[in-house]
Amino acid sequence: MLIKELAEKIVVEVRRLLNEDIIVVDTKGQIMASTDPNRVNTFHEGALIASERKEKLVITEEDQAVLKGVKAGINLPIFFQRDVVGVIGITGNPDAVSPFAEIIRKMTELLISESYYTEQFDWQSRSIEAFLLDWIQLKEWSESFIERATLLNIDLKVDRQVMIAEVGGDPQALHRDLWLSILSWDERGQNEIISRWGNKRIIYLLTPSQRNRDTRKKALRFHDFLLNRFKCDVSVGVGLITAPSKLKQSYHQAERALNARDSEGALVFDEDLALEMIFDDIKQQTKEDFVKRTINPLLAEPELLVTLRKLIENHFSLKKTAQALHIHINTLHYRLKKMTELTGLNPRNIDDFFTLYLSIIFLDKHIKKGRNPN
Repeated sequence: MLIKELAEKIVVEVRRLLNEDIIVVDTKGQIMASTDPNRVNTFHEGALIASERKEKLVITEEDQAVLKGVKAGINLPIFFQRDVVGVIGITGNPDAVSPFAEIIRKMTELLISESYYTEQFDWQSRSIEAFLLDWIQLKEWSESFIERATLLNIDLKVDRQVMIAEVGGDPQALHRDLWLSILSWDERGQNEIISRWGNKRIIYLLTPSQRNRDTRKKALRFHDFLLNRFKCDVSVGVGLITAPSKLKQSYHQAERALNARDSEGALVFDEDLALEMIFDDIKQQTKEDFVKRTINPLLAEPELLVTLRKLIENHFSLKKTAQALHIHINTLHYRLKKMTELTGLNPRNIDDFFTLYLSIIFLDKHIKKGRNPN
C-alpha cells in the first residue's frame, strides 16, 4: 500500500507546509523516505513502537539515548481503511511541531487514499479496455471471458452500438480528471460502456432501448459533450446496432465511418456511407497500385494536383474551378491538356474523370501522409 515512490511524494508535499525534517517509515520501522537522505533505509525504533501501538509517540531528547535511530519529535501512525500502513515522523521540538501533527497526518492519509483510488481506477480502466479488445477479436466466448464480464459488471446479453471518438492535438489531453468527467456523462446508460482506446481514442458502447433504437441524437449530444470538454477537434465514427456476439461488426463500421470523415471534428454515421463502403473493402496495396497507374506523374506537379482537386470540389464546373483558382479559363484549359498528356486520362471524359476522382480519394484519404506510392 505504502510504496517508496509514494513515501517520497509525501515527504515533498509535507515539507512544503512545514520547514522541519520529515521521515516516512514502514510498519517494520524501516525509513522509506526522508528529507535527510542519510536516514533512508535505516531502522527507526520509535516509528515501530508507534505502528504497533497505533498511537502518536512523542520522542524527547532523553529518548534519543534509549531508542535506536530516533531524533526528538513526533511519530504519527498513518491509517488507511482502519489499518496502520506506515508512520510519519516530524523532527523538532515536540511542543513546536505538535500543533501541526494532526493536519500533517490527515494530509498524508489523503495522499495515500488518492494514490490507492487512482491505482484502482487505472486498473479498472486497463481491465475494461483489455476486455473490449478481446470482445472484438474473439470468435467464441470462453468461460473465463464470461467470468471477466461478470467481474467487470458488463452485460453480454444486450444489443450494442459502437462509437469511436478520436481526439485531435496533444495525446496527453486525456488526463485523469478529464477522463473522470467523461465517464460521469449524465446521459450514459446503466449498461453502457465508455473506455479509453489507446492514447487518443475513446470507445463508447451504447445500448439502444427497445422503444427507441435511434441513437443518432444521443451520438450528436455525446459529440458536442466531447467538443466542449476537450476544446479541440474530436472526430467520431458510429457503427450500426448489432447483437452482442457480433460486436466486431459494429466496431469495424464505426472505424470505417471515422476514417471516412472529410474534416477533423466531424461526426460520421456508417449508415450514411455509400462509396466509402466499397473503398473500405479494397486492399491498401490495390489503392497504391491504382494511384501509380493513374495520377503518379502528377505527384511531381503540385499545381496540376491542386487543379484536379478544385475541379472535383466544383463538380467539374470549369468556370467555378477557374474562379476558385483565380486563373483565366484558358489557363485552366492548358492545365487540363497537360494533365491528359501526363496521365493519358482526359478530365472531360466521364469515365476518365471518375478514374481521376478515385485516384485523388485514394491518395488523400487512404495512403498515409508522407508515404510515396512509388
